[in-house]
This record gives sequence, structure tokens and C-alpha cells, in this order.
Amino acid sequence: MTLRLNHVTLIVGELQRSLRFYRLLGLVPIVHAPPRYARFVCPGGDSTLSIEVTGEAAMPTRVQLYFECEALDERVALLRAAGMKFRQLPTDMDYLWREARLSDPDGHELRLYWAGRNRLDPPWKITPAD
Repeated sequence: MTLRLNHVTLIVGELQRSLRFYRLLGLVPIVHAPPRYARFVCPGGDSTLSIEVTGEAAMPTRVQLYFECEALDERVALLRAAGMKFRQLPTDMDYLWREARLSDPDGHELRLYWAGRNRLDPPWKITPAD
């Protein structure tokens, strides 16, 4: 049986502000239904993310969204030049990923990272017998 994640929806306070942010991040809009909803696809794949204005206050949770980015350092430099603020610049982490951290306008935590083969095949990967 196949189980595949379709998308994640973030509750946001302002549709246009969030549209600008995620477009600048590099996501491509595929649905634009103002004043309430938009959906994006990640370039180079079929993962999607949607944003929705529900009338509730956006309340960031302890969820972290990870966006894989092979040219991480270059992407972060471009985003910083465009005015994005990062809490952590690209850093080699002890779990063998290189990662940068920022928040969207509503405070949702985002991580841009590159892990190479360690994404699905880290040295500590379990085997079916485990």
C-alpha cells in the first residue's frame, strides 16, 4: 500500500504577504483563490504547500517545514540580498545535513537544507531486521 504526503496547509494572517514570501522563497503558485487560499508546487518535484486565511489568528506550532535545496549557500545568499532574515545561516549539523533557518511572516519555522545521500541513507539508518 502506498502512502504519500499530498501537501501541508499553513494558516496565515495575510494572503498577499504570504504569497510574496513563498514566491520569493522559490515556490511556484499553482492555485490562486483570493482572498482566502493559494497553493504552490516546489520546483523540481511535485511536493505542494498551501496557505489559507481562515479568519483565525495564525498560530505557529512546533512544526518545522524542510525544503531541500542543493545549492543551499547560493540560495540563502540570494534570499538575504532580497531582504529575507535568517535565524541561522547555512551550518553543518551533527546529523550530517547543512541547514539554514528562518521564519515566514506568520512565524512558521522553515529550514532550507542539503543532505545529499544522508537524507535517505544516513550512517545510522535502520535495516528491515531492526
